[in-house]
Amino acid sequence: MEDYNKIIESLGVKFIKARHIQITQPITINNFYDVENSLLILYHGAVSYGDQKVEEGDMLFIPGGKHATVTYGDASNPKIVSNEEFMTRRETYWHAQRDAAQIGHLENSFGYVSFEAKVFDSVNFFTSLDIPPFIIKKDEKLGRVITDILVEEITDYVGKGRIIKIKTEEVVIDIIRYILKYRLFVEQLVTNSTYFKDPRLIDIFAYIKDNIGGDLSNKVLANVANVSEDYVGQYFKMLTGINPQDYIEYQRMEAAVNLLRTSKKSIRAIGVEVGYKDTAYFCRRFKMMFGIPAGKMRRRESLMNV
Repeated sequence: MEDYNKIIESLGVKFIKARHIQITQPITINNFYDVENSLLILYHGAVSYGDQKVEEGDMLFIPGGKHATVTYGDASNPKIVSNEEFMTRRETYWHAQRDAAQIGHLENSFGYVSFEAKVFDSVNFFTSLDIPPFIIKKDEKLGRVITDILVEEITDYVGKGRIIKIKTEEVVIDIIRYILKYRLFVEQLVTNSTYFKDPRLIDIFAYIKDNIGGDLSNKVLANVANVSEDYVGQYFKMLTGINPQDYIEYQRMEAAVNLLRTSKKSIRAIGVEVGYKDTAYFCRRFKMMFGIPAGKMRRRESLMNV
């Protein structure tokens, strides 16, 4: 447990958003994908992940960077939509409720919280463990924490930002505790958590984060880790399961989503800032990863922040 305590202490947790949603039209989203982790609690109605049904009171955790097929509403006759269709027309299928007194009491409703959890502020913890989406069965304590976050987000109490930050950290710890308590994904945990202890790899993670728009060739990474250029790709993949350039592209795209969400910079400027001098190539890679053009991703974020 001491190793996991050290990892938890190293985690940087950041709240992204929370919403109380009423489903207005049953849908199945093929290949749903987002860069942030999300935790959903079903209050009333139906939600399913693949062939697994989320019962009322249960929660569905989807790690950032993981594709999933999710059905919201009655699974007998849902409209099947692509991730792009859902991202650009989310308001057609969902209605965000802003009355705190209604939380948990509306038909066909759920709450969700999305957040980042990064080790050494560099690498997505849950994504790096390579765990799939999974259902958390009726954890009343965790359910109360989610509801508390929803109430704070909807209302305008003094200090709500601080409370949400504390409770989002509690969400992350409770998810890790649940995984450990029920011994879920044991092989992934044993295999993939070890590299958090490797100082050279940590140096590479930190360098990539601090130089996301610069030269991140294997030659540069080899100098950071003090290993040979021929070996650095093998070394990185041996510890993480992916090659360094795939990891770098994911980090660049994650940074691009953050800029789309938080700035008014042009698509071209964002591409350059995260390391893509060719705007057309950046846009192709962005759509390939997220199933949605960068411009439509920005529109989605604008709608979700209304």
